[in-house]
Amino acid sequence: MDQASEFVVATRAALAQLSALAVQYSFSAVGAIVLLILGWMAAGLISRWAHRGLSRIHGIDATLSQFFSNIIRYAMLVLVVVMVLGQFGVQTASVLAALGAIGLAVGLALQGTLQNIAAGIMLLVLRPFRVGESIETGSVTGTIVDVGLFATELRTADGVYRLAPNSTLWNVPITNYSRLKTRRNEISVSIGTDRDIGRTQAKLMAIASGDRRVLKDPAPTVYVAEFDAGSAKLTLRYWTKSSDWWETGRDLTREVKLAFDKFPGDKLPEQIPDPQVETRNVTGESGPPAPHGADEPVTQRT
Repeated sequence: MDQASEFVVATRAALAQLSALAVQYSFSAVGAIVLLILGWMAAGLISRWAHRGLSRIHGIDATLSQFFSNIIRYAMLVLVVVMVLGQFGVQTASVLAALGAIGLAVGLALQGTLQNIAAGIMLLVLRPFRVGESIETGSVTGTIVDVGLFATELRTADGVYRLAPNSTLWNVPITNYSRLKTRRNEISVSIGTDRDIGRTQAKLMAIASGDRRVLKDPAPTVYVAEFDAGSAKLTLRYWTKSSDWWETGRDLTREVKLAFDKFPGDKLPEQIPDPQVETRNVTGESGPPAPHGADEPVTQRT
């Protein structure tokens, strides 16, 4: 009889404690749910505000503003989860320490990926190139298709798709052939010393002045670059828009070749080399990527 009474008393005490815990944690659970809902809504709202604010800043790329707004949103959600755990008596300091350790481990595991993200952010902020511009680096040449946080998409001159990690573009010098509006080019002509240099200069100047793509300011010039006992090299130097650089160089090279074919003159001595027309880039570097289907200009002999 005494055991039965003790069992009933213990059961009632246990039920009372369970009721108290249920009441206590029910309020905590309701508060946690409300906190999660409000935190989720607040994170989304602040993320949208941040995206709109960053989009209004000149020079901030849309990809970059979306990235930072997402970072803000996820940081707020992590903070909300930590606050919810605190509602149930969990020590938030230990949770934050665990999250820090996890973040460090993930950072070490994704070191290369994070390096590409950092390079992508710098490329999007400083903008050494934009979509549609033609660039050249030590290992990558092509026209920019898209700039992302992890990699940059390019299209080569022969129509090949190329994906370059951002870290390979950020740590090397970049030559942008499309950024400046105008660009200079040169055509060199080697002739025998028995040819009329003045006439050759006038003919080259007429060819350059007759092309509408050749700019009047700076004006084209023709000068004797070098000479020796058997030949002289004349250089035609002209400026064009960057978008016309490639086609103008090819067309003027052809016109110079045709003009030399029509030149009347005596037969050149055997020891004097044939006249030679040469197109080269003034910087000594390779030119911009050729248009799709185009070939590189080659040295032509008259």
